[in-house]
Amino acid sequence: MEFQENGKGGNKYRRMDELIEEDNDLSNGDFNQRERTDNTKRYVIACAIFASLNSVLLGYDVGVMSGAIIFIQEDLKITEVQEEVLVGILSIISLLGSLIGGKTSDAIGRKWTMAFAAIVFQTGAAIMALAPSFKVLMLGRLFAGVGIGFGVMIAPVYICEIAPAVARGSLTSFPEIFINLGILLGYVSNYVFSGLPVHINWRVMIAVGILPSAFIGCALFFIPESPRWLVMKHRIDDARLVLLKTIENEREVEERLAEIQKAAGHGNAEQYEEKAVWRELLHPSPGVLRMLITGCGIQCFQQITGIDTTVYYSPIIFQTAGISDKTRLLAATVAVGFTKTTFILAAIILIDKIGRKPLLYVSTIGMTICLFTLGLTLTFLENSKFGIAMAIVTVCGNVAFFSVGIGPICWVMTSEIFPLRLRAQASAIGSVGNRVSSGVVAMTFLSISETITMGGTFFSFSAISALAVAFVYKCVPETKGKTLEEIEMLFQNEEHWRGNAVELDDVEHLVQNQ
Repeated sequence: MEFQENGKGGNKYRRMDELIEEDNDLSNGDFNQRERTDNTKRYVIACAIFASLNSVLLGYDVGVMSGAIIFIQEDLKITEVQEEVLVGILSIISLLGSLIGGKTSDAIGRKWTMAFAAIVFQTGAAIMALAPSFKVLMLGRLFAGVGIGFGVMIAPVYICEIAPAVARGSLTSFPEIFINLGILLGYVSNYVFSGLPVHINWRVMIAVGILPSAFIGCALFFIPESPRWLVMKHRIDDARLVLLKTIENEREVEERLAEIQKAAGHGNAEQYEEKAVWRELLHPSPGVLRMLITGCGIQCFQQITGIDTTVYYSPIIFQTAGISDKTRLLAATVAVGFTKTTFILAAIILIDKIGRKPLLYVSTIGMTICLFTLGLTLTFLENSKFGIAMAIVTVCGNVAFFSVGIGPICWVMTSEIFPLRLRAQASAIGSVGNRVSSGVVAMTFLSISETITMGGTFFSFSAISALAVAFVYKCVPETKGKTLEEIEMLFQNEEHWRGNAVELDDVEHLVQNQ
């Protein structure tokens, strides 16, 4: 049977079997494209998950130490000052790992820097678990801190560089998910092993954190190197192979590869004569200065709003509110960990749909309210059933608002706003600010609480959180849906940087004017 088609050139006849074959070809093409898209998504998600495993170690250490410190204090007879130092020193020391990590990741690659981070951390965890004294415990804490410094700065950078723009926010939030999962596991470990003898339980709690290293070892045989790092090392063909696995459209692969080469300086020989990275960071151009203000500012605000106090010291906070039984204290902290993990999952769903900036507003405003209410509770309602309930609700509310916004978005923004030539080491500077802020807060919380009361301390955190709202308004632009190269252009214009969303057409105009 034949069908007639009328056209300007006369009549055309086509056989039905030809039309059926053509339809089958189109259907097969659509099916193959869908299959490749699904495979690409699964591959990128798997890479993000494996790259985030180091974050479980950080989270577990944070969570487990909140309960273990109670038993360490009883077993090793440490003072309150030693307790503060033991808890806070990990964050301070981790800045060494972050600083070295930026240089290391540029030298040996993002992938093997993650491997080194795991090895150093596991060494520290083993020393702590076997420590016979406070001095040896501190030695293990130093190793663990350096490993954490490597891990917290490199995982977001790696995921940011391997993820497609449309899903970069969600995928770069994975390390924060795994930190929260680790915290929850640490809290559960505290609760489960608290019944063991005092000289054994805290050692078992810490030792369990060594188990994820086996999974990290397996991950190294699976995940590829960052395509942007490969381009920096002139391994263009290797970078293309990685991009072919992470982007479903081959034409887009070539376009993205060309953008990366241009950003790395491969398109212009004169760019090889650029200043050394650290000289450029110490004497930044206006655009780089804006990036540093945004990146380092949001990293510091993430910590100086006091999140580590509600994670490390939640048992002490609940004790101040009126809970005296140790088992009940640790059970209440499990509720905090569960809340923190649940709401980070909400952030993953929303970050690429709603955008970074709206979630930051919700997060910082919500934290301000919860911290202020917690201050009121600890000042006027302590040692009452209502006060205990309000303390648990406000602590859980604070970690919920943190996890849905500034918690994950801090790392997303820092890893995506810097240009390729500066990304690793600029991210390291942001991580240093984060770790120093975390350490200062953790190491001074008990002393400050003694001076101005615990309620007064949380009033102070509430005021700082209110400042964070203003910072988001003034200094944080929207980066949702933009490629890393487009975001770099965004910061070249001060008006766009100061808190206004930039459409892709505007970015293209900026690019043309460079």
